[in-house]
Amino acid sequence: MTKTALIIGGGHNGLVCANYLAEAGIKTRVLERRDIVGGAAVTEEFHPGFKNSVASYTVSLLNPKVIRDLKLHDHGLKIVERRVNNLWPHEDGNYISFVVGGENLKKEIALFSQKDADNLDRYFRDTEMVADLIRDFLLETPPNVGGGLRDIFGALKMGNRLRKLSLEDERIVLDIFTKSVADFLDLYFENEYVKGAFAFDGVVGNYADCKTPGSAYVLMHHAFGEVNGKKGVWGHAIGGMGAITQAMASAAREKGVEISTDSPVASVIVEGGKARGVRLENGEELRADIVAANVNPALLYGKMVATADMPEDFSRRMKHYKNGSGTFRMNVALSELPRFTCLEKQDRATADHLTGGIVIAPTMAYMDQAYRDAQEKGWSREPIVEMLIPSTLDDTLAPEGQHVASLFCQQFDPNVDWDKHREEAADAIINQVEKFAPGFKASILGRQIMSPLDLERTFGLVAGDIMHGNLTLDQMFSARPLLGNGNYRAPIKGLYMCGSGTHPGGGVTGAPGHNAAREIIRDN
Repeated sequence: MTKTALIIGGGHNGLVCANYLAEAGIKTRVLERRDIVGGAAVTEEFHPGFKNSVASYTVSLLNPKVIRDLKLHDHGLKIVERRVNNLWPHEDGNYISFVVGGENLKKEIALFSQKDADNLDRYFRDTEMVADLIRDFLLETPPNVGGGLRDIFGALKMGNRLRKLSLEDERIVLDIFTKSVADFLDLYFENEYVKGAFAFDGVVGNYADCKTPGSAYVLMHHAFGEVNGKKGVWGHAIGGMGAITQAMASAAREKGVEISTDSPVASVIVEGGKARGVRLENGEELRADIVAANVNPALLYGKMVATADMPEDFSRRMKHYKNGSGTFRMNVALSELPRFTCLEKQDRATADHLTGGIVIAPTMAYMDQAYRDAQEKGWSREPIVEMLIPSTLDDTLAPEGQHVASLFCQQFDPNVDWDKHREEAADAIINQVEKFAPGFKASILGRQIMSPLDLERTFGLVAGDIMHGNLTLDQMFSARPLLGNGNYRAPIKGLYMCGSGTHPGGGVTGAPGHNAAREIIRDN
């Protein structure tokens, strides 16, 4: 008899999971709350004639195996590379940029510190060593504490990999998982602008300052990606991030997956200690042998599963699952390209610099002040802003001669009354960009605002958390979302987790969906 599965949430991990289940012969249906499939990886028109990636906004972490297995390129996916990875404007009219090519980057870093340029090889060697180690674990199920023989062998296998490292490499791994990004970068660099540029990835999606222990791992979490087979490169999906999930949905439908939009799930039906299906918000009950949840664990166990159906100790701990990334997202329609002062003043600047991430956060001191502001005043008065102008690489997003920009902004306290303050905070973001690109404000034709509360309401990102839970040591690997349930299985038979609240965490990777599907197929 054919097994049946229901997947709660049509985000990218839910779609990945659905593809693998269907390929294994399981009759699968995806239930998406919104009227469009894709979760936070969607492209929508936000101003007449202008469309953009609404929430997630750039490509690098999408796993190559997922791309190959789902044949996403055959379903229309095309990813182009940024011609410059990132640019950090400085208040004095200079900038530092992460240009493509190792020797080119050394020359750029040497403008600020020859010693730091000389240390680049060591830095990249050490971080790439850890990134390779992490890549090895991305598509593996973490050993489950309290599990059986398979988990014991899994732990031994991973331990053997670590034992093959030299003592100094073991120290570096320990540094990455325990140190702050500030302490880690102090081991390699001296210049405040160089350290600021590298430190940015340690606070992306991380409501913390650069001195917070564990933030070095957040830096690494953004370093293990690749685009078109090139490691450490960032790219853009033609048509925006929705092109990724539309390709995934097309691949799933080809395998017979049913995708239902406008189908919000209210609760998981549990009978006799086993998940038997779901109840939609309209009262309709859908039955299946398997239920897989591609939602934040705080939503799954806080709203969709009755407390009485969970072990008491599990329920008690999940009530304290940590969310909140301090993220505020905006999309703006522009009449013209921004004119950054630093690019107009520096002879080495080219048009390619506008294809990269333009980060207004020149130093760690700047980022730390942004965090302190958020703690004391609710949001940063001089926020961290990463601007992408994807229309420099993709002419499908805006009318000819005009542009769209994504603004990924931090730090913004998730607990602020954002219905009251969203416009004020958005103005602060625009004003900050204006300082570095005079005329930017006047070029804005329309804007879309996504406060932390908007991100939660629209995409289920609890407290605006883009990672589906903090990437801290107590919520990583075998402990994601909770120790004893790090193997994609809920403490209820027949219920699984396939979202970013499981290993290896957030970002548009597809890895949680891939790994969860493997465990579901193994059980069924």
